[in-house]
Amino acid sequence: MKALFDTVSFACSVKVTKAYSTSFSSAVKMLAPSIRQDIYNIYGFVRFADEIVDSFHAYNKEILFEKFEKELDDALKYKISLNPILNSFQHTVHKHKIKQELIDSFMKSMKLDLVKQEYKTTEEYNEYIYGSADVVGLMCLMVFVNGDEKKYNELKDSAMRLGSAFQKVNFLRDLKADFEDLNRTYFPNTDLTKLTESSKNEIIEDIEADFKAAYEGIIRLPIEAKFGVYTAYRYYRRLLTKLKATPSTEIKNTRIRVPDYQKAELLARCYVKYRLNLL
Repeated sequence: MKALFDTVSFACSVKVTKAYSTSFSSAVKMLAPSIRQDIYNIYGFVRFADEIVDSFHAYNKEILFEKFEKELDDALKYKISLNPILNSFQHTVHKHKIKQELIDSFMKSMKLDLVKQEYKTTEEYNEYIYGSADVVGLMCLMVFVNGDEKKYNELKDSAMRLGSAFQKVNFLRDLKADFEDLNRTYFPNTDLTKLTESSKNEIIEDIEADFKAAYEGIIRLPIEAKFGVYTAYRYYRRLLTKLKATPSTEIKNTRIRVPDYQKAELLARCYVKYRLNLL
C-alpha cells in the first residue's frame, strides 16, 4: 500500500503549493503532466523549510528546523517519511537524481535566516541567493531535462540566473515585511531606512541583467517545461515593471501585487506566443 501513501503525499504537496502561491501553482499547471507533480513536490519542501524560519514566531524555530532537517536526512536515506511533504520530496530526489549538494546549500541558506539579519557584502548576498533560490532552479531543471546531463549543463547558468531574479524581485517586493517584521536586510550596501531612487534603480538593473540571461535558457528548455517556466518569467517581469514604476518611498510601505485580471491577460499572451512558436 506504499503506492496509496505516496498518492496521498503527492496530493499534500499539490495542496501546499496551491494554498501558498496561486501564481506559482498557475505556472505549474502550464507544465506537461509528466513533470508537474515533481515540481509540486519540490515546492512543498522548500515552502515548509521557509515557513519554519519566517513564520513560526511563537515557537522555537531552531528546534523545529533541527527536527525538520533530521526528518529530511532520514527521508533521503530510507526513501520514505511519515511527513508527506518530505515523502514526496524524497521521491522526486531519487527519481531525478537531484544532487545532495543542492539540498545542502538550500538548507544552509534557510538556517542562516534563523541567525543572520544583515548581508553586508556582495559575497554573503550571492551565497545566500545561491542557496535559497539558485539551487531550487537547478532542482527543477533536473526534472525538466529528465536525466540529460549534457542539457542540464547547457542550461545550468540560465536556471541559476532565473532563480536569482525571482528571489531578488521577492526581496524588493517584500522590503517592508523583511525589514519591519523579520528585521532582515538582504541587499548589501543599501540603507533601507533611506531607500533612494538611485539605490532602487541599481537593484532593478541587476535583476534585469539576470532576467536577460535567464531568457536565453528558457527558449532552449524542453517542450514539457518551456510554457510553464516562461509564464512564471513573464509574471515576475510584470512585478518588476510595477516595482520600477513605484517610488522608492512607496515600496517601503506597501507590497506590490499583480491584479488577477492582469495575470489572466499575461497568461493569454504567453499562451499565444507559445502556440505560435514565438519563444
